[in-house]
Amino acid sequence: MAYKKIQAPFFVVNPKTFLYGESLMDLAQYANQLADEYSIDILFTAPLTELAIVAKECPKLFVTSQHMDNIKPGDSMGRVLPESLKQIGVRAVVLNHADNPVSLAILADTIQRAKDVGLQTIVCADSVQEGQAVAALGPDIVLAEPTRLIGQEQISDRVYVTSTIEKIKEVNSNVLVEQGAGIRSEKDVMELLQLGADGVGVTSGIVKAGNPKEMMKKMILSVADFKKERK
Repeated sequence: MAYKKIQAPFFVVNPKTFLYGESLMDLAQYANQLADEYSIDILFTAPLTELAIVAKECPKLFVTSQHMDNIKPGDSMGRVLPESLKQIGVRAVVLNHADNPVSLAILADTIQRAKDVGLQTIVCADSVQEGQAVAALGPDIVLAEPTRLIGQEQISDRVYVTSTIEKIKEVNSNVLVEQGAGIRSEKDVMELLQLGADGVGVTSGIVKAGNPKEMMKKMILSVADFKKERK
């Protein structure tokens, strides 16, 4: 099924469950405005119960589910159906996050289900080895982030960033590599892009900032500046 592919450099806003309701929508609408203004592909995750309204109100965003299951329409209960996500305007899904890990066998099947319905996949990986294994399954994006640094004050070190990018692309040159974990400023965003990341994802650095919207804009401006310099 054809869909608009996410283009590098991209930016991911991942509020997890820190935000919901009005606060979530306020941030999403501002991200939508910035995506349009700076022509940057912005992925915006939201809790399952918020996805439909975010997709309806924010057409410039790649609205992203924080999980999806490999089920088909039928008698499953309490799980996330790919067709349902697609129907409400979701464009991508995160899989294998540290909070919700799945086996490689299930990942392979889930990635294929996403492709069947036209959803792009961002698959999390902790180590270089896991990143390579995930890349072989053909996702759109591999998110390389050490689990121990998630939510912390320190970004991944230079060796981890460059080695994960190099080794993942050795396995699958078509996959985009996102870096996350510990990103706190626009300078962190620029550094990771300059080291070769195709995109950057942020949670705490935005939602725990004194002014989340202002920090998000600064980070997105770094992506826009990098895109301009690369051209």
